[in-house]
Amino acid sequence: MKRFFNPALSDIDAFTANETECTNLEKTVTEILQNVRTHGDKAVFEYTKKFDNAHVSAKSIKITREKMQNALESTDESLIKSLEHAKSNIIQYHECQIRPDWEIDTGDESFIEERSIPINSAGIYIPGGTAPLLSSVLMTVLPAKVAGVSTIHVVTPPQKDGSIHNGILAACALCGVDNIYTVGGAQAIAALAFGTESIPKVDVIAGPGNAYVTEAKRQVYGRVSVDMIAGPSEVLVLADDSANPEYVAIDLLSQIEHGKDSKGICISTSKIFLEKLENAIRDQLKTLSRQNILEVSLDKGIALICVDSVDRMIELANYIGPEHLEIMTEKPRRIIDSVKNAGVIFVGQWTPEAVGDYFAGPSHVLPTGGKAHSFYGLSVYHFLKKVSIITYTEQKLRKSAGHITTIAQAEGLDAHLKSVTIRCGQ
Repeated sequence: MKRFFNPALSDIDAFTANETECTNLEKTVTEILQNVRTHGDKAVFEYTKKFDNAHVSAKSIKITREKMQNALESTDESLIKSLEHAKSNIIQYHECQIRPDWEIDTGDESFIEERSIPINSAGIYIPGGTAPLLSSVLMTVLPAKVAGVSTIHVVTPPQKDGSIHNGILAACALCGVDNIYTVGGAQAIAALAFGTESIPKVDVIAGPGNAYVTEAKRQVYGRVSVDMIAGPSEVLVLADDSANPEYVAIDLLSQIEHGKDSKGICISTSKIFLEKLENAIRDQLKTLSRQNILEVSLDKGIALICVDSVDRMIELANYIGPEHLEIMTEKPRRIIDSVKNAGVIFVGQWTPEAVGDYFAGPSHVLPTGGKAHSFYGLSVYHFLKKVSIITYTEQKLRKSAGHITTIAQAEGLDAHLKSVTIRCGQ
């Protein structure tokens, strides 16, 4: 664990920096994208064998709906019931984001309108890795469903036998996914962006992934839309003496168990509390199963920061702009209005980050690495296009012609100018 007292911003930057293991990441991903674009399925199958040690073919890469339904029917009823409750919460939250189309009467029987049109097709990436993130299926597919996306394709890395984890299949069936393809990594993003013989090109790509997936999304952005460029997961806890150190400890550990690059930070005005927290972290660690990840992450992934005022605590929180922000102070709502940069905020000791990961409603696909300064979590807005509609009558155009032509003349664009004057007989 790293310990800081009134750290400089450079200290914060050094701790939160994401160090990728691959020094040639950008070049490697570029080669994968180009190869898939040129060779289609052949390249996808070769990369799947190389990176996932699994054999897939044109016959096996697509999961049938029958397999999805069988997975759903064979899954433990209590898990399905929990997923259905989470599904209901997620749908309810995202339905509240939908806003009706609107129209402004600008006079002279002329109107300005805005309409929301769903993206036609979406590609959703579901990570494989060390844990089957079936919750990510709900958190990515359901916002697209609520937005009205016509066709939803899921890509996810195969297991060594070429199969997909049963829980992921069940979640896809529960959410009404149209197609699942057994492919992961940058090659999956390439297939969705360019299309192959087996995998159709989509209009938007969403969902979390490793460094290769993230870099691939960055490189294909513009050819297709992407949700965000995110990195390893992170949590920041703001705590004072009223916080329960055991609660904070397990919340930090629950975040860094995602992976060896994940970060857990606690900022407090109390040195005594942080000492209790450090002991609680070590005690809680002994009770957890993912020791191989947690022991590495404990050293470089957790930071305990002591500051001399609440104002400094808030200042650092806004500077970091965390993916997840927990406020575990005596009066947390006094702090909320001062928070400007966070993916999602969890208020009080009874709102652990796991509530957001699994159940509450907002998507757990969130901006990381300080990107909450500019970006927001996955929502229906990522799956909708806003289209403006302008309707002018002759009378309205004549009234506006002088202003339009004056601006066109100032820009030196005489065809623009003439497109108005030719209609108005000027």
